[in-house]
Amino acid sequence: MVKFMARRFLNYLILVIVATSLGYLLAAVSLNPRSNFEGRNPAPPKSSVDAKLDALNLNDETPVLTRFKTWAGGVVHGDFGKSIDNQPVSSEMWRRMGVSLRLLLVGSVLGGFFGIALGTISAIKQYSAVDYGATLGSFVLLAIPVFLLAVLLKVAALNINKWAGTPIFYYTGEFTPGLQGSWWDHTWDRFQHFILPTLSLVLGQIAFYGLYQRNAMLDVLGSDFIRTAQAKGLRRRTAIIRHGLRLALIPMATFFAYEFGLLLTGATFTEKIFGWHGMGEWFIDSVTKNDVNAVATVTMFAAVLVLVAGMMADLAVAILDPRVRSS
Repeated sequence: MVKFMARRFLNYLILVIVATSLGYLLAAVSLNPRSNFEGRNPAPPKSSVDAKLDALNLNDETPVLTRFKTWAGGVVHGDFGKSIDNQPVSSEMWRRMGVSLRLLLVGSVLGGFFGIALGTISAIKQYSAVDYGATLGSFVLLAIPVFLLAVLLKVAALNINKWAGTPIFYYTGEFTPGLQGSWWDHTWDRFQHFILPTLSLVLGQIAFYGLYQRNAMLDVLGSDFIRTAQAKGLRRRTAIIRHGLRLALIPMATFFAYEFGLLLTGATFTEKIFGWHGMGEWFIDSVTKNDVNAVATVTMFAAVLVLVAGMMADLAVAILDPRVRSS
């Protein structure tokens, strides 16, 4: 299994390097940092603009490969350059990374757990009211775009707060600025701000994993080894959990890496709509400002997260499938 994981890590590492390089080159070619200085009255001298862009390694008159070489050399030493506002990209990245990871980790864990549980129950109770309700609800949630779901949650929270006569759900920011009180007051305040952004991610994850897990479980439940296990004296519930569920989880572990990439996209809209200052919001703002270095840094962050998700998925497959452990 060690050789298998080492090979997979090397493959993912190469993909991260390729994705980061392409992300930088695409941003450098398509974005125009010089436009931030155009249209000013009075117009700044071209020499001043060139000097400013040269200092930031954003001058479009410098060959793109030369700019990439300079940026990549800094990345190797932990320096991601400076933003268009002349601020270190590294410090901004570390600050925003924790914000995004809170949403992504909780969203992926809760969405995967409840989605797999829902899909398993639906398969076991096939054609029951639970199965029909879970399937219909999953299709509805998958049909709703993430940004629309976030807006609907905000509207629902507003109505609930109005009905209750007191704020129960908060839908702007990570916490209440200037809040006074004990540690518990601050913790509860952050939790109230955390509920809606997390729900906007978790609900889609539950729908996705639920449908796939249901289909995987239905294939397993009709297998010969389940009937053989029951014929040897195992109760149906024990046979399903010990043998069926384990086999059905193997394709779900593979789906995890790909769905995590989609979750990153959903988190971008979620952060922007709910006012969370994370990597997704930073990416949108950076594209608006034509900030090449920041866009490339966010691209690398996304690639690294997909690498980690892929490694976790491969590790789960290796644990669930003995054939992988022996390779």
